[in-house]
Amino acid sequence: MTAFHPQQPESVFTYGAPGLKFGVGARLELGYDLAQLGIGRVLLVTDPGVAATGSPAEIAEVLRASSIETVVFDRTRVEPTDASLDEAIAFARSEGPFDAIVAVGGGSSIDTAKAVNLLVTNEGELMDYINAPVGRARAPRNALLPLVAVPTTTGTGSESTTICVLDVVSQHVKTGISHARLRPTLAVVDPQLTLTQPAGVTAASGLDILCHALESYTARPFSSYEHKQAKERVPYCGANPIADMWSTKALSLMAASFRTAVRDGDDLAARTEVAMAATFAGLGFGNAGVHIPHANAYPIAGQVRDFRPEGYDADHAMVPHGMAVSLTAPAAFRFTFDAAPERHIHAAELLDPTAARPDDPAEFLPQVLASIMRDVGIPSGIGAVGFGEGDVDSLVEGTMKQQRLLATAPLTVTEEAVATILTESVEIW
Repeated sequence: MTAFHPQQPESVFTYGAPGLKFGVGARLELGYDLAQLGIGRVLLVTDPGVAATGSPAEIAEVLRASSIETVVFDRTRVEPTDASLDEAIAFARSEGPFDAIVAVGGGSSIDTAKAVNLLVTNEGELMDYINAPVGRARAPRNALLPLVAVPTTTGTGSESTTICVLDVVSQHVKTGISHARLRPTLAVVDPQLTLTQPAGVTAASGLDILCHALESYTARPFSSYEHKQAKERVPYCGANPIADMWSTKALSLMAASFRTAVRDGDDLAARTEVAMAATFAGLGFGNAGVHIPHANAYPIAGQVRDFRPEGYDADHAMVPHGMAVSLTAPAAFRFTFDAAPERHIHAAELLDPTAARPDDPAEFLPQVLASIMRDVGIPSGIGAVGFGEGDVDSLVEGTMKQQRLLATAPLTVTEEAVATILTESVEIW
């Protein structure tokens, strides 16, 4: 395990965030908000499951009541693929032009809206902008339209971030597009919209919140990088004081309310605290970054064969993103412990202030995290979603393609290290 010792340490960190409107009923003010920007015609992006709740139709009527013409695309795929994004992009190009885009749904809808926004304002095709080495990692030349994200799930943080995540089916890999211009202009977080979220979705999305906060807090410090020139700066700059503040507060909120929100989905107070935790974690990791658990999650989701999670209205095999992230998190944090023992211990104490510290302090955070996973019904490891030790080599190959994420890890990540983490994650308990 290798730490980082730069010749000229970085002295600058960056922070970016969307505008934010938070609270019960916030969605009902969206017509006014967009009218103030002079918006006359919008594309509303959602998915069939969310559309069935009636929330997108309600928001469309709110917009139309403010004289904003609203075109609805409701065919977003849960866990988007390159093909599903191409379909949405083609629809938007044929139905445009638009003055703004509104995404209503979980991370899948918001990420689809980000890709649409990119490709209706910039020439080329999706693969031009997908992160290397999977794609060509081109940066957009033109400004994007205003994007308003209205999350109906609590967890992805996509309403705060510069990332769009997708499966490239032909390569059996989950990857993304990353650029500062993808960040939404405004996040409208209304906890009331999450009341329809099934327990299984709440659990998986909640683990995404926890991992966002934990990975951000344990990420490689911004000062451990070589000093960058202004043109070299990227959204993920490493752990820093502002991201730390958001991440640790998110962990405290989740400790108080996560289990309650899964157990009793009608508890609006718990839903509100989890929604706030999701927002805070997004503001943290959207700047500091995430690392090993997220890098592992991409091939786990991309190579799934026949697993069907509870609570998800999908007609295809899938491992939900938050679930995929959590399945290797205990082993990943066991690996990263030596980089910053005090941070791993503090995170465990925030998540469970009453937990007894084990004899081996490196086991503290993995044990606390595994306990939460058991309590909310997350599978007991990658073996429970269809992977065995014979799949480790293929998963390692997929993880090592996620160099943008692995670069944020607090220790150098080798293929051997990833193989160990995955093997330990076949059965967590």
